Amino acid sequence: MSDFPTDNPRPHERSEWRRALLARRRDWWASAEARLAADRLGEQLSGLLRQLEPLSLGLYWPLEGEFNAVAWARAHKLGEQMQLALPFARKATDQGPAQMEFRRWDGAEPALKDECGIPSCSGPTLVPEVLLVPCLGYTREAFRMGYGGGYFDRWIEAHPGVTTLGLAWSCCEAPFEVLPHDQALTIVLTEREIIAP
Repeated sequence: MSDFPTDNPRPHERSEWRRALLARRRDWWASAEARLAADRLGEQLSGLLRQLEPLSLGLYWPLEGEFNAVAWARAHKLGEQMQLALPFARKATDQGPAQMEFRRWDGAEPALKDECGIPSCSGPTLVPEVLLVPCLGYTREAFRMGYGGGYFDRWIEAHPGVTTLGLAWSCCEAPFEVLPHDQALTIVLTEREIIAP
């Protein structure tokens, strides 16, 4: 993968990996392959959820280039089968680090945004049985790279009983260095495979 860093960057150079992964995803997202990949990833996810049969599912509001879990959940009417939840993130303050919680979501268009400017909802707090986690990058050991805020890592560490499903595109597998605070996901799904280390 010639556009990725080649010298195993030090922890403080993770920004180089993020830039490379964002560029790779942006180029791939404009391709014809990307249009088919979302359907394939959705099929993988549907099959896995049929096996898990969760009563509640944590979603995320998609950024450009991410699998649109919200549209997928709406198309499959998951709100009629299980309780859905969206994250609400709070930025770090003098009183503590950045935090994230999940709130019950009725599927309606969000009327508010969290402190990071991402659409969310005002329902009561809920700890979902299964959580969908967006992955900018991922490893074969089911570690993810996000955008650097640490929200998902902190939440997953605090809720070890939750099944976490990372959703990624196969073009963004990358051998980045895993750091002590990184939390392994239960499973990573791409449009091509299911990775369950």
